[in-house]
Amino acid sequence: MTLAIVSALTWLAMGLMPGDPLDLAMLADPALTAADVERLRALHGLDRPLHRRYLAWAGAVLRGEFGFSRLYAVPAAAVLWPALGGTLVLVGSALVIAGVLGTALGVLAAARPRRIAPLVDALAVLMQSTPTFWLGIMLIIIFAVTLGWLPAGGTAERGQNPLPFLVLPVATLAAANMAAYLRHAMAGMQGELGRDYIRTARMKGLPERAVIWRHAFPNAAIPVVTIAALDAGALVSGALVTETIFARPGMGKLIYDAVMGNDYNLALLGLLLAALVTMLATLAADIIQRLIDPRVRAV
Repeated sequence: MTLAIVSALTWLAMGLMPGDPLDLAMLADPALTAADVERLRALHGLDRPLHRRYLAWAGAVLRGEFGFSRLYAVPAAAVLWPALGGTLVLVGSALVIAGVLGTALGVLAAARPRRIAPLVDALAVLMQSTPTFWLGIMLIIIFAVTLGWLPAGGTAERGQNPLPFLVLPVATLAAANMAAYLRHAMAGMQGELGRDYIRTARMKGLPERAVIWRHAFPNAAIPVVTIAALDAGALVSGALVTETIFARPGMGKLIYDAVMGNDYNLALLGLLLAALVTMLATLAADIIQRLIDPRVRAV
């Protein structure tokens, strides 16, 4: 039901945008007459009310027919899957690094509140307040232009190692997303380390590492799991700014071009895929929370 509502609202928003594909086609081809445009509009169903067009499109999607891309003149799915693969590699790597490193630093800061917590908190504020486009440009200037260690952007050609082309964009995205994991992990651990069961575990003589990771961390990890579920939508919606700065093909740039070019089929397919993945990730986060927290299972 949620996916149906999202698809209907997205279709309505795009349908209300000025112009349609045939208006753009008429501007691109002056030889088209008004009669030709009306005939093509009737042929493609653009003369029908908006709700009837949406129902026809939704029925085709349920049958596995995603239509053709107006911009690329190929089936929309054929354009979507290559871009999705590039985004999964880029954004997936960045989110894994951000989640693992940010959570580890947050736990370490909570375990060492006097020595490390102020530094880690300052680092989180710095990363959270740094614009992604500025950080990406700075990394290009330092590591690509000045030092010449890494390529400034693009993707690897056939036979080239793709890893150097991923370092800078992955570092940019990881730095932008790490602050949320760091601060939530640190706040959750600080709250758990002061509870009675933690003092009991320490009185029993358990090693500090076991107290932190086996007892405190599972309860403190609930907000971290929630953030990871919300970030999962970026795995298929892409990172428009980062992909543009580093000239990497991906879902963010593809969806943006499709929306601006009135490519209904391609834009809707990409947006619905992002919504579906976000909802499935949220469901997975709810299940994981019930597995790791007995208090949630008791509700």
